Amino acid sequence: MATASEGLSTKKGLPAGIWTKCKKCEQIFLQKDYEENLMVCPKCGYYARLNARKRIEFTVDKDTFVETDKELKPVDFLNFPDYAEKIKKSSANDAVVTGKAKIGGYPVMIAVMDFEFMGGSMGSVVGEKIVRAVETAIEKKCPVIIFSASGGARMQEGILSLMQMGKTSAALARLADNGLPFISVLTDPTTGGVAASFAMLGDINIAEPKALIGFAGPRVIEQTIRQQLPEGFQLSEFLEKHGMVDIVTERKDLKDTLIKSLKFFVQK
Repeated sequence: MATASEGLSTKKGLPAGIWTKCKKCEQIFLQKDYEENLMVCPKCGYYARLNARKRIEFTVDKDTFVETDKELKPVDFLNFPDYAEKIKKSSANDAVVTGKAKIGGYPVMIAVMDFEFMGGSMGSVVGEKIVRAVETAIEKKCPVIIFSASGGARMQEGILSLMQMGKTSAALARLADNGLPFISVLTDPTTGGVAASFAMLGDINIAEPKALIGFAGPRVIEQTIRQQLPEGFQLSEFLEKHGMVDIVTERKDLKDTLIKSLKFFVQK
């Protein structure tokens, strides 16, 4: 979704933030109505990407979220060109928000990736925060829920970003050894090193409709194998059909699906 408030306020004298426009069908409607519909276009059904804060607002029980490790920030280990400047300009500390919360009354540790921060790329901070969230879940004996939205590992951190794949996967193995569940929620897009590590390791893998999920993108695969891919290849419905995703659920039903999953795994 792209907001249309600036143009509308200039032409019609309306305050900014009143209106929004669907990125796909370009239908204009009230921002308030749009948010009440969980940022899904009421006309064409297009799913806008949610930032971490909005996703948490839509998912957890009201006033139960307590953020953890908020102070962690990325470091420009490699003196990568323009990386330090990009970090300074961002309004968030990194591409994941973690914390304690309740969903349907069930205590959970939750990690929500934010595509708005450098394409949701996974660097050292993302890996560290997810591992800390898992370790807290083990200590408190509660489930872990991770919402993925990522282009993959962060190239500005080189091999250190790739190491987060093994680091997060090992933490989730410890979670499983302690008999605690991990619910993975795959949103658009979940690709690269995130898809190749923790995102696909859930005891239940849940996806939003038409989310792009995979390692390399469809165009790269087509160019590599020089074959036309099946229709809908790498979308969540395709992965569900082929056994890589357990459930595809609409955003309006997602919280109820999580509660049912938690009820299956957890005894209050």
